[in-house]
Amino acid sequence: MVTGDNVLTARAIATQCGIYTPGMGGIVLEGPKFRRLSPEQMDVIIPRLQVLARSSPEDKRMLVEWLRTHGEVVSVTGDGTNDGPALKAANVGFSMGIAGTEVAKEASSIVVMDDNFKSIVRACMWGRAVNDSVKKFLQFQLTVNVTAVLIAFVSSIVDKEQKSVFTAVQLLWINLIMDTFAALALATDPPSETLLDRYPEKQGSPLITFTMWKNIIGQSIFQVVVCFLTLYAADDIFHLHTVESSYDMLVLRTLVFNTFAWMQIFNEFNCRVLHNEVNCFKGMQKNMFFLGIVLISVVGQVIIIQWGGAAFQTTALSAKYWAFSIVGGFVSLP
Repeated sequence: MVTGDNVLTARAIATQCGIYTPGMGGIVLEGPKFRRLSPEQMDVIIPRLQVLARSSPEDKRMLVEWLRTHGEVVSVTGDGTNDGPALKAANVGFSMGIAGTEVAKEASSIVVMDDNFKSIVRACMWGRAVNDSVKKFLQFQLTVNVTAVLIAFVSSIVDKEQKSVFTAVQLLWINLIMDTFAALALATDPPSETLLDRYPEKQGSPLITFTMWKNIIGQSIFQVVVCFLTLYAADDIFHLHTVESSYDMLVLRTLVFNTFAWMQIFNEFNCRVLHNEVNCFKGMQKNMFFLGIVLISVVGQVIIIQWGGAAFQTTALSAKYWAFSIVGGFVSLP
């Protein structure tokens, strides 16, 4: 806590708020003494500094710059003109919309309109929710793109006519329709207070974490294996005669497309979590947008397969093929 008040008032308020903990080695300093510290003394004292009283605008700025120089991400709240230099020097400055001066508002990044400290907590919660939403969509999008490109590339090379198993219109449905809907679905999870339980991310940490890469690569391998097994072993599994019968070949291509689409639908649930969590259905009932988009994707896929016909180059599938597609997609969850 950095304040212009005298040291007795500052210590009393900091103690009541739980900021000052003398039993844990916390230090209280006054501005005149703080600004006389040498760089070596600052390196020892500032990590333990909990209250800085009778501080000048320059003291606040020096403290913020020292923290940023040593790799800390600094947030400053203030409402007075003397808070301006520190607000401007911080990574994020919060000024008060009602009691704050124009100088403080101009120097800050965010203006708290109701002067309520809880609003700052809410802003942090929403910031983490937005950050998570971007990561969720990236996790889903990269999985779809890697798998679709790999399957289309390999199948077109292996095919005698160099024809991909996916048609252009089918890829359009997967990439434009399902991915656009998925972006909306995964970006509309409301923030919860559990987001504040984890530690902040370090400055410069990668957007795609190790756990996300693990999910993307693992899911991509699974989807590629299932699609290739369906494509190149269906003659034996389903007793199709794709070499002699063009209709059987159309059935096979429709089956691969349907299975691939269902794996994306179920993988949307997986992408709702970013860390090593097991329950990807947690809080789903609070997001009706997500449930509605999944329903639209399911209904759209059924219409395309059963009645898409010449437009999507598909044919209506029987119950056993539908069961195979849905079960294959469902295995994406575990």
